[in-house]
Amino acid sequence: MGVDGDGFGRLGSIGVRDAVGRWLWLVEADTELRPFLVGVDRVRLAGHLALLLTAALGGPTGDVVRPCAAAWAGLGMSEGQHRRAVNYLVGTLRAMGVPPAAADRAGRAFTEETPV
Repeated sequence: MGVDGDGFGRLGSIGVRDAVGRWLWLVEADTELRPFLVGVDRVRLAGHLALLLTAALGGPTGDVVRPCAAAWAGLGMSEGQHRRAVNYLVGTLRAMGVPPAAADRAGRAFTEETPV
């Protein structure tokens, strides 16, 4: 499920990596969400999230067919915690100049079980 090119076109691959870095920083700064990252290979997680975010924003993805929502599934977050983590993503994208509609669609890609 790609999103119109306005999201990826606005950021590009370097911007996506920056957005993921900012997103993970916000999740780690959240005292309730921080414990879910303890012991997690953040470099690997960041790479995985960058690939999925690229797909969610309509960028080139190769053969990604996994739902974006599954990216956080193995961490044991409640639905509310997961949604809060995704809200950090949407806020990050908007702050980086991604149009609100594209940022919201990317956020939905990380909350719905629709394959990218």
